Amino acid sequence: MVPERTDWKELVFRGVESDELDYKAAQDWEEIGRVGRAKFVRHLLAFANTRGGCIVVGVGEDSSGYPSRRTGLTPKQCASFDPTKVGSFVNQHVEPPIDFVIERPVVRGKRYAVFVVRPFRELPHVCSAGVEGELQTGVFYIRTADASSRPAHRALELEDIVRRALRNKREMLGRMLRGILYENRSGSQEPAGRERFDDVVSSAENYFRHRRPSAGGTLRLSFAVQPETAGSFERSELRHAVDQAGLPRPCGRFFTPGLMASAHPCNLGLRCLAGAAPVMWQLFTSGEFLFFADVPSPGGRGNAEDMLEFVSETVAFAGKLYSGLIPADSLLTVTFRMSSSEKVKLRFGGRIVSKAAADRSSASLCRSAADLAAGDRAHAARLWSEFAVPFRLATAAKNLTARFIGEYLQKP
Repeated sequence: MVPERTDWKELVFRGVESDELDYKAAQDWEEIGRVGRAKFVRHLLAFANTRGGCIVVGVGEDSSGYPSRRTGLTPKQCASFDPTKVGSFVNQHVEPPIDFVIERPVVRGKRYAVFVVRPFRELPHVCSAGVEGELQTGVFYIRTADASSRPAHRALELEDIVRRALRNKREMLGRMLRGILYENRSGSQEPAGRERFDDVVSSAENYFRHRRPSAGGTLRLSFAVQPETAGSFERSELRHAVDQAGLPRPCGRFFTPGLMASAHPCNLGLRCLAGAAPVMWQLFTSGEFLFFADVPSPGGRGNAEDMLEFVSETVAFAGKLYSGLIPADSLLTVTFRMSSSEKVKLRFGGRIVSKAAADRSSASLCRSAADLAAGDRAHAARLWSEFAVPFRLATAAKNLTARFIGEYLQKP
């Protein structure tokens, strides 16, 4: 399934291959031969066994080896990537069949073919029919951080595949049992899950407040993620998911290497409250995630930059975290809040930019895990826009914050 509101232009122009993106020069599926088609199968297997991803056909490498030659495809080349023919060849060489679609977006007047691959939902995919030099029968392929699609040969790599397969099976069984148990009950109990989560947030914030009392002139920022269906994760699984997610930004202000490394097991999952820093995060065995941070607001003036950085980093981290923790189509409710003991006005670049003051504000959205990971920049901008409504930003301030979002989120 294609993520909602896929930004095809951003995908074509990203120009950096990764564990979720690969580029191929313009070519004709009918003319590349069996070995050429097998290369696509290898990449599809690797994406499906890792976190899913996209293959953009129509972007070749320049003389330096960078995928920057955006030639697009001719009508004949584009038509050759017929989903029926391609799917038939691919699934003759894999078991079970891979879940993927082929889109043909037009970007700046040029047509591309884009394979959108979903990660496996129940069982990992194995190569069932080899092709000389490209595919080996009985091998599980994975996608690595250096944009390589290769066999999983290390013990930890195979363990990761098995762990995700077992987790998917467990969650599928849990959904089936919940459907049986609650099929005759009304939906009136649904809010109870929300109320329970609100209690979890309140309890965690009290823990944070007790150990990091807020001084005068401080804003408390919080970020919460609640999966639609609560899981039951081992602490080792949570630790592995955090390690796999890594840092949302190499030089992030709120997520630092020391902060992530100092997480420790607690009775509810994993928690990090390191040193004297006014920051805490907690990942629960249920799969819920919380992040708190205090930032200065001297004289009741809060920095918009602080909040923009906070929401940008937390959304980016959540996208990476949950893409490796829960099925891609699982829904997540994401909430960003600000609270203060006094009315606060926003300042940007050192000057006041809001027409109104508030002592609290919040914003939320509901997205699938895959969509959150694929569109973290757009979702961070949307959260900020909703959050800033009570402050009634002046037009100039809106332009400034929009530019800040664009520049900040473009950073690697």
